[in-house]
Amino acid sequence: MSDQYIEQRKEKVKGLRDKGLNPYPNGIYPGNTAQELNNLYGEKTKEELETSKTPDRSVSGRIMAIRLFGKAGFIKVQDRSGTFQIFVEKNSLSPEDYELFKNFFEVGDIGWFSGHIFRTRTNELTIHATTLKLVTKSTRLLPEKWHGLTDIEQRYRQRYVDLIVNPKVRETFVKRSQIIRSIRDFFVARDFLEVETPMMHPIPGGAMAKPFVTHHNTLDMDLYLRVAPELYLKRLVVGGMERVFEVNRNFRNEGISIQHNPEFTMLEFYMAYATYEDLIKLTEELIGSVAKSVCGSQRITYQGTEISFEPPFARFSMTDAVLKIGKVPPEVLTDREAALKFAETHGVKLKKLDEGVGAITEEIFEIMVEDKLIQPTFITDYPTEISPLSRRNEENPDVVDRFELFCFGREIANAFSELNDPEDQAGRFRAQAQLKSRGNDEAMYFDEDYINALEYGMPPTAGEGIGIDRLVMLLTDSSSIRDVILFPTLRPEAK
Repeated sequence: MSDQYIEQRKEKVKGLRDKGLNPYPNGIYPGNTAQELNNLYGEKTKEELETSKTPDRSVSGRIMAIRLFGKAGFIKVQDRSGTFQIFVEKNSLSPEDYELFKNFFEVGDIGWFSGHIFRTRTNELTIHATTLKLVTKSTRLLPEKWHGLTDIEQRYRQRYVDLIVNPKVRETFVKRSQIIRSIRDFFVARDFLEVETPMMHPIPGGAMAKPFVTHHNTLDMDLYLRVAPELYLKRLVVGGMERVFEVNRNFRNEGISIQHNPEFTMLEFYMAYATYEDLIKLTEELIGSVAKSVCGSQRITYQGTEISFEPPFARFSMTDAVLKIGKVPPEVLTDREAALKFAETHGVKLKKLDEGVGAITEEIFEIMVEDKLIQPTFITDYPTEISPLSRRNEENPDVVDRFELFCFGREIANAFSELNDPEDQAGRFRAQAQLKSRGNDEAMYFDEDYINALEYGMPPTAGEGIGIDRLVMLLTDSSSIRDVILFPTLRPEAK
């Protein structure tokens, strides 16, 4: 936008003030929204509106278009509920209001309009304005074209403009709000208590991830933005809050992609006297319920592919998934050298050099299997060495009672029967501490207070985390996580 154009609009702001008019008045109250007017009069014919004595109605919104012809014109205004048309003519307004409209109203401004409802020759519901007010003067021009890949970065950087001119973007975030509300209703109806736990932790924990670090000056101590609320939520279970959930932010100091944002929203919930098998059924019920509530069906279309959230979802152990879906030779799952060779041959880059066969298997799974899991699929029986907070399987201690839910090649949820044996948990923490000492910056710290909590006794419990952003991506047919986060993290703009 040229500086000249901005200066021209600022001159109009000055012109308003010179006339004793405030370009940014307060105390403006629209009587109705656009949607309310459509609900009230949408069924009425042109003749019914002409013969009935309908009261004057008022709306306020951003001016999206002005079409002038002579001493009259049509204005399209947009509020939070939609758009509505205004008809303005000189003979219906006071001289002061008409001069204000003619000389100062422009696309992008916010206006207030009052008058009676009628239908135009094209049968569009319209307010015939008899009074109007300039509510907010805009000094920047709305973009004429605001779509497609050419403008994608600017859309994220200036989401406020994106929301003004792109109705589909607003619809996405309305649906996001509906999804979160539906999730809350689901858990409250099942006797879960919504809680809030700290966002700054003295010891980061609850996930194998690199934290962001900050510093508290008064206490002179480092704090960590939380990577997960898990250990605090389980402390609440120890304290007798047997069913708890939280919808809130996590922060992980990791890369940015269409699936990853360093700041993201998670649902985590914990249920005493339940196992991960119970959570499989609960998860099917939850996601199916949310899809039906928000999308009207448990079958949706995502990026041209039909996805069914009708239970039961497909289910494989990690071993079966790697063997049957990934077509990996059986010896890879038991022999570390064979696993290393297979990984090297198939371009699997190991995260750490000292990984055991279980960790290598999981990384092979990521490359050979994940992108093939299009329909919702539970993967169970994860290796113990990569699951430091999960309960060991009683028949096979090399795996844990855990599942992850995948859909369209992406992890959506992670759940397990919780490890409530304090000695076993302390041993797992010590193993994690050794990994950290050898340079693994995603390994967990030893959390002594959490062990102390477990020593008081935590009932048998199952817990789960669901990525809200990825779930919203699916239910709004959004290809990138940036499309479902109002203000995603971006690289600094090049100057």
